[in-house]
Amino acid sequence: MRIVDLDENTKAQALEKLIGRGASGYGDYEKTVQEIISSVREDGDSALIAYEKKFDRCDLTPETLRVSPQEIQEAYDALDPALIEVMKKAARNIRSYHEKQKRESWITTREDGVILGQKITPIAVSGCYVPGGRAVYPSSVLMNIIPAKVAGVAKIVMCTPPGADGKAAAGTVVAADLAGADEIYKIGGAQAVAAMAYGTETVPKVDKITGPGNIFVALAKKACFGVTGIDSVAGPSEILVIADRTADPRFVAADLLSQAEHDPMASAILLTTDRGLAQSVSDEIDGFLKTLSRAEIIKRSLDDYGYIFVGETMDDLVEAANTIASEHLEIITEDPFGVMTKIKNAGAIFLGSYSSEPLGDYFAGPNHILPTNGTARFFSPLGVDDFTKKSSIISYSKEALRAVHKDIELFAKSEGLTAHANSIAVRFEKE
Repeated sequence: MRIVDLDENTKAQALEKLIGRGASGYGDYEKTVQEIISSVREDGDSALIAYEKKFDRCDLTPETLRVSPQEIQEAYDALDPALIEVMKKAARNIRSYHEKQKRESWITTREDGVILGQKITPIAVSGCYVPGGRAVYPSSVLMNIIPAKVAGVAKIVMCTPPGADGKAAAGTVVAADLAGADEIYKIGGAQAVAAMAYGTETVPKVDKITGPGNIFVALAKKACFGVTGIDSVAGPSEILVIADRTADPRFVAADLLSQAEHDPMASAILLTTDRGLAQSVSDEIDGFLKTLSRAEIIKRSLDDYGYIFVGETMDDLVEAANTIASEHLEIITEDPFGVMTKIKNAGAIFLGSYSSEPLGDYFAGPNHILPTNGTARFFSPLGVDDFTKKSSIISYSKEALRAVHKDIELFAKSEGLTAHANSIAVRFEKE
């Protein structure tokens, strides 16, 4: 793995490359996605069935698009009972964490008759997309559906691609059932997003779509935003590790590789002040690559988007981490909590040698749907707030409005909005 001295030039070059991941070739994909969306809008279920035949090579009917109770039971029967128990434990942790995020409506009153507040209401129907095929992630099912359930969403719909046998992955189905999904559909790709955004004869229209997917899913979510809400347009996975001389190089190397195996466009970065650690981590990575099953993907990821930066001071490392704004940030230093207080931009922060990133992916409780591609500068992890709406509450008595009506009229007239001013003035025109 390449070892580079950290300075403004090397940081800028790496950042330009990281932010630009996947930006080429979108034009061709977007045209295809728009065609799929238009077809689903016009032809509904028949378009979904045709696309599933074309892309997932399975034969479905309007009656078999939805996963049946019998198929849910078959999924439980097909899965290792030990894995089901682990899913249940993870679900409890995720639910417990997200219950702490819940916020209540509030009202304040004043003696002059002013009442102000905020009403928090869950969205009515949420849609969750979960990948299928070679990438089956039951953990993402839990992370998307449980916060919606905690928020109080009345109906939760999930779409996932079927295999050639017309069945959804057993782990995905079981996770959806454990998390509380109300309806599960065997639909993949951009057509699934379009179905949830616009509705078909079988698939209900949803208010918000969350969940990861390939480039077609990401672009479909982007194209449907406004018709429905979305969580974000996610990019490739990322990990950044800040480590000092106290870190175990084998731990650090293993953690970097845990994200590099996702995708050739995933990024794995180490920031350290210790050149000896940098070389040791690089050597450990070479050793791991001889045994890991996804070594070819990892090599491509590290060759293109992997860096070991050696900086002068811990403050230099923190500044670089805040600039990169990584999806996952591990801090393996002598004082990880002290370093954490200086971090401003990160999706999820893992502290200490025994808080490896996969702990967050599967089990700890915080959400693993995180901002990527530098968007941690302004986005947050998926959470309960993503499944609620906030309405402002305003009530003024006549006396309270009388005290400020001239101020409001002046403000409105200054913007040239005389009807606004008149709406206030008419209430006192006889005085």
